[in-house]
Amino acid sequence: MPDVLKIAAWLLQVLLGYNLVLPFFLYLAYLFRSKRKAAVVEVGLEPDYAVIVTAYEQTHTLPPVIQSLLQLDYTNYHIYIVADKCDVSNLSFGDGRVTVLRPPETLASNTRSHFYAINHFHRQHERLTIIDSDNLVESDYLRRLNPFFAQGFNAVQGVRKAKNTDTVYASLDAARDLYYHFYDGEVLFRLGSSATLAGSGMAFTVDLYKSCLGHLDLSGAGFDKVLQYQILSRNDRIAFAEEAVVYDEKTARTDQLVNQRARWINTWFRYFAYGFTLLKKGVVNGSWNQFLFGLILLRPPLFIFLLLSMLCLLVNLWVSPITALVWGIAFLLFVAGFFVALAHAKAETKIYKAMLRAPLFIFYQVLSLRKVRNANKHSVATKHSFGSGEK
Repeated sequence: MPDVLKIAAWLLQVLLGYNLVLPFFLYLAYLFRSKRKAAVVEVGLEPDYAVIVTAYEQTHTLPPVIQSLLQLDYTNYHIYIVADKCDVSNLSFGDGRVTVLRPPETLASNTRSHFYAINHFHRQHERLTIIDSDNLVESDYLRRLNPFFAQGFNAVQGVRKAKNTDTVYASLDAARDLYYHFYDGEVLFRLGSSATLAGSGMAFTVDLYKSCLGHLDLSGAGFDKVLQYQILSRNDRIAFAEEAVVYDEKTARTDQLVNQRARWINTWFRYFAYGFTLLKKGVVNGSWNQFLFGLILLRPPLFIFLLLSMLCLLVNLWVSPITALVWGIAFLLFVAGFFVALAHAKAETKIYKAMLRAPLFIFYQVLSLRKVRNANKHSVATKHSFGSGEK
């Protein structure tokens, strides 16, 4: 093999392999960093929140969501439901804290729905939080966000816990979330960088949200990727509120999984280059926040780098057994790191049992690659059919 090809092959393996071992080294650093303590908010002060709930085509999931929000242990908030392309004739909640908005034209965009709500605010809210139409919230959700704003953060990501783990696919989806919540949320934030945004269960000052996305017209999935890039470009940090809990509906069927992952993979290909920009900004500005976050943005979707890494291991069994051994050690470190995340989150036994079916879960994500190019044309949002999951 010519020297140039050898160098290229080694470089490719390094670029893939570091994704396997990075969580291990981040975890080691995390263990030596003292835990940040949230500031105490003054008693009696309740900053004003707009709670934006977006729905597209479906409204059957909204009643339990709104009931959950109306039971918040908080008084100074207003709920805005943006029912895009929905029949709202049966949406009546009998509570003055809820406003149902039906755009006259189809928006088919998260950010368009958010700004439709912002432009129809009943009053000038200080903060907004974004909740999906299938989420439920803990009663102290808003109170758990407040301490981080009190410390000076303008963006906060909460924790999205699984609302359902009754099927193998839902359990595996939950396991994936636990991994990302730990390493891309708690660990990154503890190490002085920012938590990645998860699409819902997140809150911002209204001014920050408007300044980040007000000049953009985004369509398709991935508004959270653009939003986090805009925030990090300003060298602001996104705090991680591990006790601000939102319950999220996990994908329970294979068709949901394929369509959802197709959109997510499409989103990564559209926006991963932001990582290069943030790496450059991190070096120029001497910003660890930007540099580490940029490194994370360049990481391919989990199943892609796992499959490519496995391919490298198998090829090296024939080409270079010593290198294959290094790949084997890297895989062991990754698996150990994955189970550290599950243990940290006190994952249910059914989630551990579901891990035996992980290869099948990966297989369906491979199938989603066929739909990546036109992912946003297949569907705008994941459609949940409760009670019809596959075992």
